[in-house]
Amino acid sequence: MRHVRRHLGGVLSLSATVLAGSFASPAAAETTYSVASTATAVPFGFVDAKTGSVRGIMVDVINAVAKDAGFAVNVSAIPADELIPSLTSNKIDIISAAMYITPARKAMIGFSDPVYTYGEGVAVKDPRYYKAIDELKSEVVGALIGAGHAEALKKTGVREVAMYDSTADMLRDVNTGRLQAGFADYPILAYELAQATYPELRLLRNYRPQVVGSVGIGVRKADIELRAKINSSLARLKAVGTLDRILADWKVK
Repeated sequence: MRHVRRHLGGVLSLSATVLAGSFASPAAAETTYSVASTATAVPFGFVDAKTGSVRGIMVDVINAVAKDAGFAVNVSAIPADELIPSLTSNKIDIISAAMYITPARKAMIGFSDPVYTYGEGVAVKDPRYYKAIDELKSEVVGALIGAGHAEALKKTGVREVAMYDSTADMLRDVNTGRLQAGFADYPILAYELAQATYPELRLLRNYRPQVVGSVGIGVRKADIELRAKINSSLARLKAVGTLDRILADWKVK
């Protein structure tokens, strides 16, 4: 009889353990957040034509943050002008893209601490080094339509600022000599020139940008806890060098 009681007690104990485990599983399940990046903002967030997957600096950053913070992410690409509306309407949970932190955007959504700070870069074929925009006043230069530094360039008195839809077209004209210099966001130029499509072009390392800003990870203003987790993970990733390695992998560090 004692043997039966002991056996029954063991069964009850095992059942209780299994039951407790079944109740604990949902609470312990990994939270998955829907993340949006962009399809064409190389090298920050873009769709790889070969694989169909979303790749880029900010994709690698949010994946590293998620791993450190203990949650999962599902990354998709949507048009840049749909990022904030999709976040505020709860269609997505996080924005991790080439999005500058600006006062206007901060009025609509919450941002993490800065992930990467940069200004415009300059690509040239001429062997001279330009340290200041004043040295280009007599030249024809190129910039991308909609770029923040494009307006700043026009106000400096350069002879002409030719506007382009794509970095590739602008670099082609720098390479042929139609432009003395091509201006675009530093990481975009650094990545493009690293592909060696135009081996004679180079990035001016000592140029001082006119417009500097920072990209950050976007969340809803109400998601205070999520933003705190992201910031904590970003701080750790910066401290151990993970963020620098991601930037180096994309040739922008």
